[in-house]
Amino acid sequence: MSTHTLSALVENKPGVLAHVAGLFSRRSFNISSLAVGPTADEEVSRMTIVVDGASTPVEQVIRQLDKLVRVIKVVELADDDAVERELALIKLAARPGEREEILQIAAVFGAPIVDLDPESIVLEATGSPRRVEALLENLAPYGIRELARTGRVGLNRGPGAITDHTATDHATTTPELLAQAS
Repeated sequence: MSTHTLSALVENKPGVLAHVAGLFSRRSFNISSLAVGPTADEEVSRMTIVVDGASTPVEQVIRQLDKLVRVIKVVELADDDAVERELALIKLAARPGEREEILQIAAVFGAPIVDLDPESIVLEATGSPRRVEALLENLAPYGIRELARTGRVGLNRGPGAITDHTATDHATTTPELLAQAS
C-alpha cells in the first residue's frame, strides 16, 4: 500500500476535526491514520493524516483541505524528507515458556515493559511506522491480546517548518502564524 502523510495546521477551535472528517467522508476518502495535537501556538493545532495513495487522489485531498476555512496550511511530508513516529501499546499473553522470548524481542526493538503481571505483558513501542510494524510481526506468533496505536505524527527534516512551505493561507489565521508564513 502506498501511503501519503499530510500535515495540516488548523485553527484550534471546536468542530474543526468534524469538518475535516466530514470532508473525507463526503468524498469517500479513507483515513488510514489520524493524529491531532496542539502546537507551540495555542490557537493552532496540527493534524497528521495518512491516506492510501492507491485509492485516494492525494492532490485532490490537499486541494479540498485547503478550501476549508479553518484549515491554515496543508503540506505532504515526503518519505525521505520527514521524520515520522508512532506509539503503540501492545498487550500479550504471558505464557510461562514464552515470557523470556517476548522480553528478548522487546529488548531488540527497544520496547520497554510498562505493565507486567503473571498472565500478561504490556509493551510500549515508539518508532517509525516500519519499526512498529516489524515489532508487531515478530510478536504476532505469541498472541497479541490488545493493541492501541496513536497513528503517525511527523515533521519535515532540517531547519524548515510547515509555515515555510507554499500553501494556501486563509484570512481566518492568527496574525502570528501569518507573519511566520510570509
